[in-house]
Amino acid sequence: MDQAASSAQGAQNTPVCYRHPDRETGVRCTRCERPICPECMVSASVGFQCPDCVREGSGTGHPPAATQPRTLAGGTVAADPRLITKVLIGLNLALFIVQLAVGNRFTDRFDLIGQAYVPLLGSLEGVSQGQYYRLLTAMFLHGGYIHIAFNMLSLWWIGGPLEAAFGRARYLTLYIVSGLAGSALTYLVAEPNVPSLGASGAIFGLFGATAVLMRRLNYDMRPVIALLVINLIITFGVPNIAWQAHVGGLVAGVITGYAMIHAPRERRALVQYGTCALVLVVVAVMIALRTAQLS
Repeated sequence: MDQAASSAQGAQNTPVCYRHPDRETGVRCTRCERPICPECMVSASVGFQCPDCVREGSGTGHPPAATQPRTLAGGTVAADPRLITKVLIGLNLALFIVQLAVGNRFTDRFDLIGQAYVPLLGSLEGVSQGQYYRLLTAMFLHGGYIHIAFNMLSLWWIGGPLEAAFGRARYLTLYIVSGLAGSALTYLVAEPNVPSLGASGAIFGLFGATAVLMRRLNYDMRPVIALLVINLIITFGVPNIAWQAHVGGLVAGVITGYAMIHAPRERRALVQYGTCALVLVVVAVMIALRTAQLS
């Protein structure tokens, strides 16, 4: 009985983030020792600090420039840790409104297609025709209300904490690299005359990086693994879903996310952006191979 009571009491005393009481955490600020979650962690010379200690700095309200705290991945601490996520959601919504207003003529010009004659445009279209911009623009288009609603909710839920942990530049790089990897694998494997569109490739990249982040912080991996399994079941079980974009984005997200989080401090930028460059080289190779096939 005493052992059971002790276990129950220990479960009740699990630390929670002082800014987000609904989030359990095992990490504390190295200055004030308050529990902090990944969204609140600011990388310091030793361990992590909370946002309040970062703002206090040397007592002037701002940390000295020479000891400017960084995010977990080495990015600059921002006043609004979700700004890029908000901008990405706004851009996706704005282009979806344009899709609704202009119609298929707009979508057919910017979605991802390998090679096909498009009657509405009256010409042969596709990446193989030199329209490489489609690999990027397709990431910001959607096929309907449910499609964009699901993707934007996922982006807000996953993207915000990841942006706070990575910093704006690294987070945006991760998003673009993952999305392009998903587009490239779709172009390489899918039928050339089947159009594809959506932010899912980039979002699956965020899923992969989130799993790496949670592993790095020794968090319970079961929730994110369960979520990934559910999404993969939907990916392969529901027709008309470009599984290639999901798989390509996920793999790129895991690789890029690992480099962002585990890069040694003394060579952090070189390892992080060097890894992104290598992933983009693989993307370029896939694009070149498919273009040669279709030519």
